[in-house]
Amino acid sequence: MLIRSLSFLGLLLVVPALVVAQQGADPATTGKIESLLYHIDRQYVDPVDKKKLVDAAIVSMLQELDPHSIYIPKEELEEVNEPLKGNFEGVGIQFNLVKDTIYVVDAIAGGPSERLGIRSGDRIIGIDGENAAGVGFKNSDVMKRLRGKKGTKVKVDIMRKGEPQPLEFTITRDKIPIFSVEAAYMATPTVGYIKVSRFSATTMKEFRDKLDELKGKGMQDLILDLQGNGGGYLRTAIEMADEFLIDRRLIVYTEGRNSPREDTYATRDGRFEKGRLAVLVDEGSASASEIVSGAVQDWDRGLIVGRRSFGKGLVQRPVMLPDGSAVRLTVSRYYTPSGRSIQKPYADGVEAYQRERVERFAKGEMTSADSVHVQDTVKYYTVNKRVVHGGGGITPDVFVPIDTTQSSEYFSRLVRNGILNTFALTQVDANRAALLAQYPDPDTFRRKFVVDEKLLGQLQKAAEQEGIAPDSTGLQRSKDLISLRLKALIARDLWDTSAYWQVINAENSVDKSFQKALEALQDNTYQRLGMAK
Repeated sequence: MLIRSLSFLGLLLVVPALVVAQQGADPATTGKIESLLYHIDRQYVDPVDKKKLVDAAIVSMLQELDPHSIYIPKEELEEVNEPLKGNFEGVGIQFNLVKDTIYVVDAIAGGPSERLGIRSGDRIIGIDGENAAGVGFKNSDVMKRLRGKKGTKVKVDIMRKGEPQPLEFTITRDKIPIFSVEAAYMATPTVGYIKVSRFSATTMKEFRDKLDELKGKGMQDLILDLQGNGGGYLRTAIEMADEFLIDRRLIVYTEGRNSPREDTYATRDGRFEKGRLAVLVDEGSASASEIVSGAVQDWDRGLIVGRRSFGKGLVQRPVMLPDGSAVRLTVSRYYTPSGRSIQKPYADGVEAYQRERVERFAKGEMTSADSVHVQDTVKYYTVNKRVVHGGGGITPDVFVPIDTTQSSEYFSRLVRNGILNTFALTQVDANRAALLAQYPDPDTFRRKFVVDEKLLGQLQKAAEQEGIAPDSTGLQRSKDLISLRLKALIARDLWDTSAYWQVINAENSVDKSFQKALEALQDNTYQRLGMAK
C-alpha cells in the first residue's frame, strides 16, 4: 500500500538524483528506537511484524514534517516512479473493462501491440491460454498479466468485429512511453494549443516536438494548458520556462535549512520567446506547473488564466533506505523570480491541508474573484510593477469561475460508474467504419457530429441496465454537459486524447478557461495588462 494518498504523489516537485541514507545520525535518537524494537521483539505479549512497525514509525515521523514528505515501500517504488520516468515495460495498450470484457481503447503508437496490428475496439478474450472474458477480472488482474519485463512474451486471443474466429497474437513486451503531452493542435490559424499533464523525464522532448510542429503550421501565439497538472521534476519545469524567457532571466531559486540558495536562469535557446502566451491553471495545478506559471507571470511574459493554483512550493529529494524502500523528503522551498513562496500553510496537519481545496469552494473562491484570499499579504511585483502575492498558489491575471450550473447527481453517477466511457466505446466499436467515412478527421467530427435525442435515449437505456434509474430533471439540467462529454469520448476512441480536447475546448459551455484565454489573446487584454510582446 502507499502510505500517503496517491493524489499527493501527483503534487511533487522532485530533484531526480537519488541519494543514499547517510551515516552520522544522532545515536541518542536512533538508539532509542532500536532499543524499543529490541524490547518489543523479546518481551511483547504477542508476535509482532517488525517491518510493519518500522513502516508505521516512519510514516508517523514524516507526518510531523509536511504533507509532501512521504514513505514509499520497496514493492511500490517502481510503480510510483513510472509516470515521472516516462515509460514502463509491457504490451502497450490502453484498455477498458466493459461488462466483464477487456476492450482495447488504444494501441500506444510505436508500442509492440500497435506494431502487430492490434487496434482500438479489439476484445481480449484470452491471455496465455487463460480465459479472460466473463471471469470477473479487475483492472489490476489485467495489468498483472500484460505487464512484464522487456523481451518476455505473452499470447493474447482477440475477437475482432468482422472476423469469424479469434485472432492469436504473440506480443514481445517492450518499453512503453507514458506521454505527458496529452494534446496539441491549432485552435485557430495562428493560435496553437498544447496540454501538458505532468513534468516527467520525457516531457521536454514531447513539448519541443509539438512546439516545432505547430510553428510549422503557422502558430504565432500559444495557449499552454497546465490545468490539473500536479507537477513532477524540477529540472523539467525549469527547461519549459526557459523556452519562453530570454537569456539570463531568473526562472526560480531554491533554498532550505541545509540547502544554500541556488538560482536558475534562462538560457539563449528558447523556442517560444516571442509571441503571445496564455497559461491555463486551476486548483489542481501544482509545484512544477506553478514554477512555470510563476516565472511567466513575474516577467510579464504571458497571461495566467483560470483559478488560483494549488500552492505547493516544496522540493523533495528521494532518499533510498537500506531495504530498497524510499522516502521523498522535503529539502528546500522554491521561490518565483519576484521572491514569492507560493506554498500554502500546512501547520494544521495533513487532513486540513487536503481539505483546503474543498474549503475554497465553500468560501466562494471558485465562483468569484472577489473571494480569493491568499495567506501572504506581502506585496511582490512583476517586472512591469504589477502586484502579485505568494502564500497559497499563483493567482491568475484573468479569473475564470467554475461552472456548476449544469452539474447534477445523474451526470455524476454516469461518470462515477463509467457509463459514459463504456457507452462511447461500444458506439465506436459498432460504428467505427461508418463514423470514419463520414468524419475523416477530428476537426470535421468536431464541427459536424451531433449527439442527438436518439443517442441520448440509447445512453439512458444503457445506464438503466447498469442500475442507474432515469432522471429527466437531471438529464435536462446536464444535457449539454453530457452531450459534450460523450462527443469528446467518441472522438478520443476514434482518434486519440488530442481529439478529445479539441472537442471539449471548442465548446464554451463547460470549462471556459480555454475560451477566455483565446479571447484574451485576440482582444486588448494582453496589452492592457502590460504583457511583454
